[in-house]
Amino acid sequence: MLARLSIRDIVLIERLDIDFAKGLAVLTGETGAGKSILLDAFALALGGRGDASLVRHGVEQGQVTAAFDLPKKHPAFAILRENGFDDPESGEMILRRVQLADGRTRGFLNDQPVSIQTLKAIGATLVEIHGQHDERALVDVATHRRLLDAFAGLDESVVAVESLWEARRTARDTLEEHRAGMERAARDADYLRHASEELMKLAPEGARKPASPSAAPR
Repeated sequence: MLARLSIRDIVLIERLDIDFAKGLAVLTGETGAGKSILLDAFALALGGRGDASLVRHGVEQGQVTAAFDLPKKHPAFAILRENGFDDPESGEMILRRVQLADGRTRGFLNDQPVSIQTLKAIGATLVEIHGQHDERALVDVATHRRLLDAFAGLDESVVAVESLWEARRTARDTLEEHRAGMERAARDADYLRHASEELMKLAPEGARKPASPSAAPR
């Protein structure tokens, strides 16, 4: 679940920290109170599209941090492993996005730099934001297998299959490297064999010792 949301210098928000308790949380307010700004900032942390206009006027950068408390078998951890990250010991996952005033943007996952694509993939497993015209994750084909595995209680089997697949891919890459090495060795052997045959055709002889000049008669 979402445990904490921190926003710094995003649009009109200079500083905001929200701690969420377990259960349903509801944010209400009149039109113009900033609900949409808060959602835009939250979406930014989840890998949404960045824009220089999100940075509060007069500062160089803004940032949003979203902290989640997740069960050990949450699908987000599978994406972590696919991208070379270790599972956090506490089950806490912290997504942070920095938006610079010049349009550049950076993403962090548990304080480690990460691509925005990876941040977005993980964010999709954590939160689904519903809007009037937004797509629903339920109709996103990319999520179907993960949902079916979770419904069937196959989380441990999924991890085991992922490990086996990674081992197979590593073995395949190693095999391809060995095959390429054997091909290079075969080409080198052919070249050396050809060079040796050409040298044998020349029938080289050992260098002869030059004759010593005869003594001139007196």
